[in-house]
Amino acid sequence: MTDLRTETLQAFSAVYGGAAASLWSAPGRVNLIGEHTDYNEGFVFPFAIDRRTFAAIAPRTDGMARVASSFADEALEIPLADLAPERLSGWSAYPLGVAWALRETTRGRAAETGFDLFIHSDVPVGAGLSSSAAIESAVAVALDDLWDAGLDRRTLARVGQLAENKAVGAPTGIMDQSASLLGEADAGVFLDCRTLDAEVIPLGFDAADLVLLVMDTGVSHSHATGGYSARRASCEAGAKALGVEALRDLGVEDLARAREALDDETFRRVRHVVTEDQRVLDTVRTLRESGPLAIGDLLDASHRSMRDDFEISVPELDLAVETALSAGALGARMTGGGFGGAAIALTPRDLVSRVEFAVDGAFLEHGYTAPTTFPVRASEGARREQ
Repeated sequence: MTDLRTETLQAFSAVYGGAAASLWSAPGRVNLIGEHTDYNEGFVFPFAIDRRTFAAIAPRTDGMARVASSFADEALEIPLADLAPERLSGWSAYPLGVAWALRETTRGRAAETGFDLFIHSDVPVGAGLSSSAAIESAVAVALDDLWDAGLDRRTLARVGQLAENKAVGAPTGIMDQSASLLGEADAGVFLDCRTLDAEVIPLGFDAADLVLLVMDTGVSHSHATGGYSARRASCEAGAKALGVEALRDLGVEDLARAREALDDETFRRVRHVVTEDQRVLDTVRTLRESGPLAIGDLLDASHRSMRDDFEISVPELDLAVETALSAGALGARMTGGGFGGAAIALTPRDLVSRVEFAVDGAFLEHGYTAPTTFPVRASEGARREQ
């Protein structure tokens, strides 16, 4: 982590010819359980991970916003006054979208100045670990400080979501930014996506000698493309047909009525969200009452629901999950928006190598590109580094 801090500051100086005024970071996240429930005003339970995005920043006096990063060749600049979603594209839509969204949120109350910004990260892109929210959250806390906006973490999460929805064009909920901004060590963020009430829940993975293993399939996905949008539209149609504001307002006891009222596909989309909300509540309760060794079945049921009802898994994700379970993982599921990305496996520490070896072998046998596997720990959320 020290190297990433140093690399970010050195790169900032190389690009802009001067020292950064401050350095901020925010983590990616893994969603332990609660997939596609966030935009249905339901419950999610992610945690911040020990992979981070760094944002070095310094003020300018000419009203220009300049952004550069270690993952793009060009630096981009735009007058703050010209920031608008329709003028932003590519990777810079994430940081510049946050600047726009922060201006929209404060509406002139912040001491807006131009800035130079450099971004560096070790959060894998496209793995379902929310590299995008890590960028948004790091930039949000950096600009909040630079502009003396004084926004709390929950408001900054909404700023990041607004940037992703409007500037990037991805119709995501608020889970990712909330995890990145509110996370704590060895704890998850239990979030009510309707009220935005968040509670930090101890996971107890360290004491139980458990590791959460990420298995990145390498299958690329994009939330701004059709699959995610189509699922969201199905959920909205189901809620409307059933006369509720959002699927959050339905319980498992309402599924019989839903089956009668909806076509098969819409019903299955609804059933996933309703049962997934219940699984989040059950996971939090189980952690409190029985500890982390008892949540494996809930993770497994979540994957089956995403595979069969929401239909967002892919063969590589299914293979990773099935193989990890066969090799000794306590529970496993795909994580993230779906159509690629990563799966996670809650694994006893002494079986991690065995699970990794088995998954690598299974992918080789099926002719798939070898996955990238690595453990993650629940870590602190966005913070000032310097």
